[in-house]
Amino acid sequence: MVDTSRLFQHGTLALLVPGLFDGTMKVGELLKHGDTGIGTTDALGGEMIILDGVAYLVTSDGKVRTVAENETTPFSNAHFYHAKDKFRLQNCKMFDLEKKIASEYDYQNLFVGIKLTGDFKNVKTRSVKAQAKPYPSLMDVAKDQVVFTEDNSKGTIVGYYSPALFHGMTASGYHLHYLNSALSMGGHILEFEIEDVVVELQPFETVEQHFPIASSDFKQAEFDLKQVHAGITEAEK
Repeated sequence: MVDTSRLFQHGTLALLVPGLFDGTMKVGELLKHGDTGIGTTDALGGEMIILDGVAYLVTSDGKVRTVAENETTPFSNAHFYHAKDKFRLQNCKMFDLEKKIASEYDYQNLFVGIKLTGDFKNVKTRSVKAQAKPYPSLMDVAKDQVVFTEDNSKGTIVGYYSPALFHGMTASGYHLHYLNSALSMGGHILEFEIEDVVVELQPFETVEQHFPIASSDFKQAEFDLKQVHAGITEAEK
């Protein structure tokens, strides 16, 4: 029986800030820890979204492909899907959803899995371009991101709300990825407007942080906490 109260994370968002982009866990291993999630692949190959146990990657050319189990990831989250709260939402924007969750659910200091399924009036996403060594900083990568938009889109948003207390481990607030039903568009969410969706929330009791202990780059890196926080804020806009 799987543990649906646990969120698994490999790597940290902080390690991406100075450019530690090498994959350090196989995606096949990641999928042992969840059937739902988000992340990226080796060298920031694109924006990854895990749905129903399948990992998809949205690349900077706008294409969507499945991720092979032997591909690697430097930073990803996964959990076994089992929603605690579910409600229908119509005709509202991203901010309205965030406001509703904040006012009606006592989740401010919890990690929460989020899933939206249905019809969107519009969705705006981005994907980063795959990088080559010597790797730039995450902030420099974000400046060259590719933006996609789609109107009247049917699909699924998956991601997480993370408490401000853990900013650095991941991005505080909402970190969401999108994949349309046609598997032809997706990426890291920048904005969206809802037409008619089902919203599902899954608060976690436990967060398992897995470190890339085989990576000498990670073990020897020196991190500036102020730079890390500023870099995450800039890159995750």
